[in-house]
Amino acid sequence: MDTAQSKYSFEEAKKYIPGGVNSPVRAFSNIGAYPLFIDHAKGSKIYDIDGNEYIDYVGSWGPMLLGHAHPKVVDAVISAAYEGTSFGAPSLKETELAKKICSMVHCVDKVRMVNSGTEATMSAIRLARGYTGRNTIVKFEGCYHGHCDSLLIKTGSGALTHGVVSSAGVPDAFAKHTIVLPYNDIYALNEVFSKMGEEISCVIVEPVAGNMGVVLPQDGFLQKIRELTLNYGSIFIVDEVMTGFRLSPSGAIGALNLSADIVTFGKVIGGGLPVGAYGGRCDIMDFVSPSGPVYQAGTLSGNPIAMAAGIAMLSELDSNPSIYGQLEEKSAKLEKGLKKAALRSNIDVCINRMGSMLSVFFTKEKVIDFKTACTSDTNRFKKYFLAMLDQGIYLAPSQFEAIFVSNAHTDEDIDKTINAAEKAMSSL
Repeated sequence: MDTAQSKYSFEEAKKYIPGGVNSPVRAFSNIGAYPLFIDHAKGSKIYDIDGNEYIDYVGSWGPMLLGHAHPKVVDAVISAAYEGTSFGAPSLKETELAKKICSMVHCVDKVRMVNSGTEATMSAIRLARGYTGRNTIVKFEGCYHGHCDSLLIKTGSGALTHGVVSSAGVPDAFAKHTIVLPYNDIYALNEVFSKMGEEISCVIVEPVAGNMGVVLPQDGFLQKIRELTLNYGSIFIVDEVMTGFRLSPSGAIGALNLSADIVTFGKVIGGGLPVGAYGGRCDIMDFVSPSGPVYQAGTLSGNPIAMAAGIAMLSELDSNPSIYGQLEEKSAKLEKGLKKAALRSNIDVCINRMGSMLSVFFTKEKVIDFKTACTSDTNRFKKYFLAMLDQGIYLAPSQFEAIFVSNAHTDEDIDKTINAAEKAMSSL
């Protein structure tokens, strides 16, 4: 497959953009290659600048639940653009999208729009600290909640040890307020709260982890977080930036029968445009300025074009709940086919899936947390990724990311992907 134009364009981009990309994983450095530069996309397909077609399972890292360039989303964006691209003032579209989110997620009474998932989680944590008057936060190893300073923290040396910074430019002082625990570890949760519960402002978690690959919550894990946060007066933040409105019409909250104090959103609610949001109970959300003392602002928050895209996306999902059944059927077929492909080639894999999110880990271990995810053979993944790409299957260029199935994927797409996987697995 000829990708010479992408290679040239990457070298040119590196002269003007750090690393040649505007988000690190796009650089393909994890798999020892150079990135493809995309020209356009439609439905389940993307097309690079060399004219090659790929079946896309990245979907802009999740939001393209209905496929690329869905007609209703595109029409909404075009119509809104003709009315003006930005006001920096309230518009009816902001209220309409906020009302739609509140109607679809039972534990969200009010919503504040922002511009990204990172901004949503950062703001949610500030709100939790302001509401509780406490500083300490608890997060889980392998869960990514954006690149704000308080969350770029990796695990310390034990359950009661505060984390250490994982990025240059983050002061050590930030780490002392963050405790990092193993995902799915109820014992560690109990231990931390028994010793430090009165100091903990919030616990933030991906209800289904997608940033160490897809890792499902074990029975009782999320419920234990809810129980402990209620008992100690801490805030339970469910980060649905990736899972929101993807796993059900009310996201993981609905799919897993959860209740949270604050929920963060992104990805899907922008229909592919840069949008995020955080919402929750009235008494908590009313702590946000100008109603309350927790300051957060943004000129482009509630941008009319982004709001129009979000309204079109959520309206389509809300009015057609059968979409989720179709997604389940397609994703289950893909999972079954990938397992058979690995079995035929005698390749050890663990495939985790919930709804239309799944990951193939090249390990014989059951992947339940970051430690077990790291047992995956990343060299084998690199070979698999490149073999799939060469056959026109576009996966995330990292072992520790999700495959996203969209409603635009056809049976033919799934069959072609399974056939490609059989050839890729046999080459390993």
